[in-house]
Amino acid sequence: MKLGLQLGHWEAGPPADALQRLLEAEKLGFDIAFTAELWGSDAFTPLAWWGSQTSRIKLGTSIVQMSARTPAATAMQAVTLDHLSGGRLVLGLGLSGPQVVEGWYGQPFSKPLARTREYVGVVRQVLAREAPVTSDGPHFPLPYRGAGAMGLGKPLRPIVHPLRGDLPIYLGAEGPRNVALTAEIADGWLPIFFAPRVGDMYASWLKEGFSRPDARRHPRDFEIAASCQVVVTGERERVLESMKPRLGFYIGGMGAREMNFHKNVFSRMGYEKEADQIQGLFLEGRRDEAIAAVPLAMVEDVSLVGTREQIRAQLPMWEEAGVTTLVVGARSLDEMRQLAEVVLA
Repeated sequence: MKLGLQLGHWEAGPPADALQRLLEAEKLGFDIAFTAELWGSDAFTPLAWWGSQTSRIKLGTSIVQMSARTPAATAMQAVTLDHLSGGRLVLGLGLSGPQVVEGWYGQPFSKPLARTREYVGVVRQVLAREAPVTSDGPHFPLPYRGAGAMGLGKPLRPIVHPLRGDLPIYLGAEGPRNVALTAEIADGWLPIFFAPRVGDMYASWLKEGFSRPDARRHPRDFEIAASCQVVVTGERERVLESMKPRLGFYIGGMGAREMNFHKNVFSRMGYEKEADQIQGLFLEGRRDEAIAAVPLAMVEDVSLVGTREQIRAQLPMWEEAGVTTLVVGARSLDEMRQLAEVVLA
């Protein structure tokens, strides 16, 4: 099992200790460090700025929102950063949701699976640099011939020679069809809430993608970099209780009543009734009650909390479910050292 560090997105401003945590992660043997973006800081700039001080650790985006950039623009940034980092970039892409896509980026969210397939296809063409890049669309047509076009666009091949034509692309995906598509066209999966208890369910979704004729990877060389809160403590129940607000917010507030992908994740785990209750309370403004309604078992399913011995005893279950990397958001250097001792020993 490898370890990844999630530096995440910025809140009101840049985190003061991000570079120190990244340097410590490299020193401790973490495999990769990720940055993220929502509707504030972007993922590429911090990764380049802080990553320039490192020499070994992989640098990943978890995730770059596809609606924020055209596929060609994303490919340009990926090619640039891969060169500057000496071939250490992992390009993590994701859809986000309709509230952000349509409300912040002003892009349509319709047909997300088709848009993802087309987007990744254009990025792959740029990375391969075998011919001028074209796309029949309909979502990202190249050259553009739609409304307002002058009709002068021509297919282009990137000026820069990509360092790696096979630069790894991971996808953030939550639903069964998205996960199957990820197994088909990507090099890895970035699940946000992963529960080994239902590993057979994920395996069936992945199997569907791997079995498709043009599947890019075999299960044995496919990465699953799962976000997981890992806390070494002798006060297990207290820490689990402290994690409930985060789940309550994602289930209740990260999405609309009729479309909340995070809520659906927990419903598929068997918490449909609880997820409905949490969302209902949250949307009524009863946030404290929504958080109180989060069962501890739900938190236990997607985290690793306990003594060193308890966590080590649970790690094989995550590995057996296919996880290759645990992506953790350690709050301090001491906590990072603890996690390295427990997971990497």
